[in-house]
Amino acid sequence: MPKTATLTVRVKPDTKERLDALTRVTHRSRSFMIEEALEQYLEINEWQTQGIEAALAEADSPDAQWIDHEAVMAERQKKGAH
Repeated sequence: MPKTATLTVRVKPDTKERLDALTRVTHRSRSFMIEEALEQYLEINEWQTQGIEAALAEADSPDAQWIDHEAVMAERQKKGAH
């Protein structure tokens, strides 16, 4: 079994009740359910922040191309976009 680390968190009583209900239905431990939830949260947020960092790096690059806001809005109006 891989090594584990202990993490203590405080949650609202309602959150604990919901977690406990889910553990009963799924026959999984609290630790398992919390680990799964954290993994999913981290995957989504890491993906999102990596995308933001990549976009910022692209925007900061010397090759970045910028389009004037008024030009974009004029093009949208020409095409009938709202």
